[in-house]
Amino acid sequence: MFSSIAPLARLNPFYAPHFQPIQDGVRKRAEPTEALTTRRSLAAASAGEEYSCEYGSLKFYALCGVGGVLSCGLTHTAVVPLDLVKCRMQVDPQKYKSIFNGFSVTVKEDGVRGLAKGWAPTFIGYSMQGLCKFGFYEVFKILYGNMLGEENAYLWRTSLYLAASASAEFFADIALAPMEAAKVRIQTQPGYANTLREAVPKMFGEEGIWAFYKGVAPLWMRQIPYTMMKFACFERTVEALYKYVVPKPRSECTKGEQLVVTFVAGYIAGVFCAIVSHPADSVVSVLNKEKGSSASQVLQRLGFKGVWKGLFARIIMIGTLTALQWFIYDSVKVYFRLPRPPPPEMPESLKKKLGLTE
Repeated sequence: MFSSIAPLARLNPFYAPHFQPIQDGVRKRAEPTEALTTRRSLAAASAGEEYSCEYGSLKFYALCGVGGVLSCGLTHTAVVPLDLVKCRMQVDPQKYKSIFNGFSVTVKEDGVRGLAKGWAPTFIGYSMQGLCKFGFYEVFKILYGNMLGEENAYLWRTSLYLAASASAEFFADIALAPMEAAKVRIQTQPGYANTLREAVPKMFGEEGIWAFYKGVAPLWMRQIPYTMMKFACFERTVEALYKYVVPKPRSECTKGEQLVVTFVAGYIAGVFCAIVSHPADSVVSVLNKEKGSSASQVLQRLGFKGVWKGLFARIIMIGTLTALQWFIYDSVKVYFRLPRPPPPEMPESLKKKLGLTE
């Protein structure tokens, strides 16, 4: 019985790193090199492909940023109708009682075109966020990995993913905040403004520049835990899928098969992302609608039950969104022939220290 439980326990993306060397076992790999960046670059090229740039180069980071723009900008814009209903359920639960009721009331009052309200700030804001989120994640992952060294970067890889993604999201939310504030005003305050061109000058005239950045702290509360879960859970789920589910090594999988693994891992990560970030998302929606309120006041007024309103809609939206984002991002890497390092393996030097080599 215990022999069957142990592999399942290891599927948890956050199991303790001190136990990983024994549990992960021994696998053949290329000889380690001095720099972590070079090691990952060589690992990515193990299949003998020609890449358009070096892993960790400026071109690599720039194209990763382009992938982030496309993955976040396109996906968030595509689900604007669902996002609109979710936001309205959060700020006016008496009127918008459920997802289906929310759609029905919105179409009845504003017509089908009303479901697209806020698409412009959504596209611009989340494109900027994606640029910073994915681009800086790659930067910080390599930077922190080199600071830790090859062995510690492997042992503490989950912590590495968490730290890199949190650092990237800090900057990404500063880029997102102005457009997020405008989007929420357009979507949740009927008659306030129908377009981004109407909303921006009106908001600036009422509250100045503060109108666009008063929600940045709640955004950090929502997006940093979300992004930490998104990247760390995705990275460890991909690792687990190739180790326990996919019947052949990643190097033997076709690009299409690898992208399927990416999509599945992205959806799993997305479900957890939605749950951990939903309370802060509710606060952001209410805060951007109201003038003069603080995050703590809104949180106190909503209460425990109120912050979970619209969770089901957000799970559907974020699960699908996250899966598509990772799929698009990985597809961009494939299209531009960027290095795509395989799941990490234990360095030879660490195997020798632990007596796992002959």
